Amino acid sequence: MNNEEIRAELKRAIEEEHVMLFMKGTPDAPRCGFSARVTQILNASGADYSAMDILPDPRIREELSGLSGWPTIPQLFVNGELVGGCDIVTEMFESGELAETLGVEQPARPETPAAQQPAQAPPLQIE
Repeated sequence: MNNEEIRAELKRAIEEEHVMLFMKGTPDAPRCGFSARVTQILNASGADYSAMDILPDPRIREELSGLSGWPTIPQLFVNGELVGGCDIVTEMFESGELAETLGVEQPARPETPAAQQPAQAPPLQIE
């Protein structure tokens, strides 16, 4: 797959998925603390989301950062718009703004224990 094809697949995921998370690892097996934190927040929110692991090919991260103008991972998109990375998502979650953006109810508690988190669909991959 060349860079143009990678960029097209990233654009497709951003445009077609209501909530799209680009992360290191997968929701079930995050490979960095920031990605783990954002998946915990999304799971606690009860939001349905899709995720893509940027680690299999360094070009995925390069093309994603070129599209978004955001240098760090994770990157959360809602309705095709960049929400931000871990710090912004955390602040929005704590203020209740994230629930509004996602179109879900704000959880009563800030965290849901891992055993109660809903299962997520397998992450999207570029092959």
